[in-house]
Amino acid sequence: DRCLVDLRRSALPSSAQACKPTRSMATTTTPQQQQAAPGTTTQAGPAEDDEEEDEGADEAGFTMPEVVILGSSPNAANHLRDIGDEAVWSLSTAKPGNGVEELRDNNLETYWQSDGGQPHLINLQFHRKMSISEIAFYLDYSLDESYTPKKVSVRSGTTFHDLVEVRSVDLNEPTGWVVVPLVAPKRNAYNALTRTDDDDSIVTDDRILRCFFLQVCVVSMHQNGRDTHVRQARIFGPRTPVDAAVDLTGLGFRPGGYLSRFAVLR
Repeated sequence: DRCLVDLRRSALPSSAQACKPTRSMATTTTPQQQQAAPGTTTQAGPAEDDEEEDEGADEAGFTMPEVVILGSSPNAANHLRDIGDEAVWSLSTAKPGNGVEELRDNNLETYWQSDGGQPHLINLQFHRKMSISEIAFYLDYSLDESYTPKKVSVRSGTTFHDLVEVRSVDLNEPTGWVVVPLVAPKRNAYNALTRTDDDDSIVTDDRILRCFFLQVCVVSMHQNGRDTHVRQARIFGPRTPVDAAVDLTGLGFRPGGYLSRFAVLR
């Protein structure tokens, strides 16, 4: 009997050692084994790759509208309206007698002239989120020469602190109205097919730019000039159903100036 007990005691350690690898193998799984395990539904890696490919294809298939220079005033097209009167305009600097009033007086003989270090800024603050289609400037290299902007950057956002560049334009001795179409960055794209705007705007482009704050930055001038001249500036947005109804009456009202004072049209 004593020999039998000794044999059982000597067998216990080997049995315990034999059990340890079994427990370890049952509870430990490598990341590769987890990914290959049957029944797994998470495929974050491939899904992210597919999404990146789709985004690249969308960007590759999108063509940025071209900047054009017009000899005459860019009157609002049938699908656009002038929204300049709905914004508060301000400038980074200005010489006395050459400020916002001269920039917006519809007179090509007057102009805004900056008075300070570069860059020079035109700021537009809207009281509500606006849809913006294009912005236009009147420049005249033959008169202003080194004061004429050479590179312009357009930025949008909610305030000064979150501006994102939406368009950068290089100019070569421009004379006339420089019309710059604007579209939203992809991450801020507004999809008119799946979302209804609070002001019931008619939006046909899912890349329409929408913002509270728009900034035009004159980055550099011709001939390495220091200050800049911009003779006029106008901004346009898509028409709303109210605008279309007013146009049908033939009364010629400007919704941005007069009709926007009223909440309801009867």
